[in-house]
Amino acid sequence: METTLPVYIDWAAAFLLGSCIVGIIRIVIGPTGADRLTALNLVASQVLALLVLTALKAGSPVYLDVAMVYAVFGFLGILALTRYLAGRREPN
Repeated sequence: METTLPVYIDWAAAFLLGSCIVGIIRIVIGPTGADRLTALNLVASQVLALLVLTALKAGSPVYLDVAMVYAVFGFLGILALTRYLAGRREPN
């Protein structure tokens, strides 16, 4: 029995890439800092999912290590940006 897992991985990767493009557009045109921060967090999560899919398709656990480090640095970056935006006032 043949497995169709790589086809589903390719479809999932294509969907994630397309939604990353939508998220990047929201980062560029987002009217507020909160919109941009939410879109940035969304794109970071999608890139993390792409790394996991790449590890699954390639059969290499090295990509999972990269994904874990990326997740930690992404989380710290989002925290830093949140603190920065919290201390800043939005113009009325």
